[in-house]
Amino acid sequence: MSNSRRHFLKGASLALLGATAACNKQQEPPAALPPGAPPAFGTAPQVGPEVSSSTFAVAEKLVQVELTSAEQQQAAASWRANMAALYERRTGPRKLVLEPAAVPYSTWNPVIPGENPGPAKNRFSLKKLDPGPLPASDADIAFAPVTHLARWIEQRKLTSTRLTQIYLDRIQKFDAKLHCIITLMREQALAQAKNADQEIAAGKYRGPLHGIPWGAKDLLDTAGIPTSYGAEPFKNRIPNADAAVVKRLHDAGAILLAKLSMGGLALNDIWFGGQTMNPWLLEEGSSGSSAGPGAATAAALVAFSIGSETEGSIVSPSTRCGLTGLRPTYGRVPRTGAMTLCWSLDKLGPMTRSVTDAILVLHAISGPDPGDLNSVPSNLDFDAEANGKGIRVGYFPAWMKELPATDVDRAALEAVKKSGMLPVEVSLPDWPYDSLNIILFAEAAAAFEELTLTHGVDQMKMQVSDAWPNLFRQSRFLSAVDLVQTDRFRRKVALEMARIFREVDVLMVPSLRDETLTIGNFTGHPSLTLRAGFLEVSTARSDWAPDPAHPLPTFNPRRRVPHGITLIGRLFDEGNVATAGLALENIFAVTGERPPGF
Repeated sequence: MSNSRRHFLKGASLALLGATAACNKQQEPPAALPPGAPPAFGTAPQVGPEVSSSTFAVAEKLVQVELTSAEQQQAAASWRANMAALYERRTGPRKLVLEPAAVPYSTWNPVIPGENPGPAKNRFSLKKLDPGPLPASDADIAFAPVTHLARWIEQRKLTSTRLTQIYLDRIQKFDAKLHCIITLMREQALAQAKNADQEIAAGKYRGPLHGIPWGAKDLLDTAGIPTSYGAEPFKNRIPNADAAVVKRLHDAGAILLAKLSMGGLALNDIWFGGQTMNPWLLEEGSSGSSAGPGAATAAALVAFSIGSETEGSIVSPSTRCGLTGLRPTYGRVPRTGAMTLCWSLDKLGPMTRSVTDAILVLHAISGPDPGDLNSVPSNLDFDAEANGKGIRVGYFPAWMKELPATDVDRAALEAVKKSGMLPVEVSLPDWPYDSLNIILFAEAAAAFEELTLTHGVDQMKMQVSDAWPNLFRQSRFLSAVDLVQTDRFRRKVALEMARIFREVDVLMVPSLRDETLTIGNFTGHPSLTLRAGFLEVSTARSDWAPDPAHPLPTFNPRRRVPHGITLIGRLFDEGNVATAGLALENIFAVTGERPPGF
């Protein structure tokens, strides 16, 4: 972690002095030390570019610290002996490139010692429902829940081949409007579907995902098939192995239909092929970075999808596109073979059209994998027959009265009471939670260091100030001291969340409340976002900072769009969150409505 501070001070010197990063090759040999003398700081040969007091005077502005004139002079005089050589890993002469597989040595565990690590046993029980007769319409079949599709396939009323072809036809018809497909796997998918039908006919039914077509956010590796990260520098990247989640879904018999779009390097909804659009409002993006999973699942181009979240990338597109997005507890689902943005934050999870579908998919992809050092054994306790009565649902009263909360959020709180669950007021300290993002920016800049320093990020379409290329460059100037202090702050926040979850079972929050997007991700808690109702909007929404030169479309009359609320649960307690979500989903009764025109 200390690399960030080294990089900052080195980079500040370079940027402000306009010097090169090459080490001084004409070094004075160190003076001989008497036998038994230990090494001391400040005795190494001087290397790197010259610095002066003015270097530190200007650099202080970036990290907001103040040194006296004497302190600046002392720091400048000793910098080349004390600090500059620490950059040798990056600047040479013994330069060392860290390959993507070189993960940080430290691991991050969201469970506070002494706190409950989750359910003590596994229990996963689905209703053995009768979905009724197979619909006559292909669109009705496409929009059906996975649980219904699975029963029709198991009952031999529907073949995987027919279902796969229905989704392929819908992709051909609608992707030109949505721009959500990066790589279509038509022939491979049809071959997998044919094999699934043969297995099922032979009595080798693998379970409820057998024969179900799905889509993968294009940061999940697929052997021999491009995995582009939605970014120009990786357009032609072809991995040689499947990600762990892809393997697990393949083993469950699911049919991988397409690699779905994502904002470049997992930010927002613009990728090298354009912007992925919201099926409910084609004049606005689908939100990101799980943009393709959001649009494709909402428009029923796939039965379900796998997205990823570092800080809002499942929650936000699920809210905008009217989906159920399940962000699992950090460590439940292995990220082996998935693009790394932030080692201590990244999570993979299902995006579906119902709560039961989401927990069904989560069940299939859970469990540790040796390739992900932060993945851990965990249990999943879910019974679809549970009604949720008595579940204590915490909420923040002030947040329900302020933007971004809406009438839909406030109505959802009333639905808690109708469901037999118990609303409980909770509170958090008024702390600067956005400061936690030092960790995100430092880890992300480290993950893409080589791409940044070699100017590979210059190829990316989005070069605005709030896009990754600029943020990666700026992050070189973050302080390692602040990174460590932020990690300590992270633990304080985790302790507060542990306190709250001793008072309640689930939290209900406005999905896009900045504090909860930040807190929940940094503490590793699971969340379930589900459609709760509809809003009317007069302006298109965007993930990007406002740009006066490119105003967003406006609408008169207003447009009707879905809106979701979010439930946050205890660590590894996704089953209880899903139980609460299912109770609310039944009261909301809005999951059946489809995007107009799809």
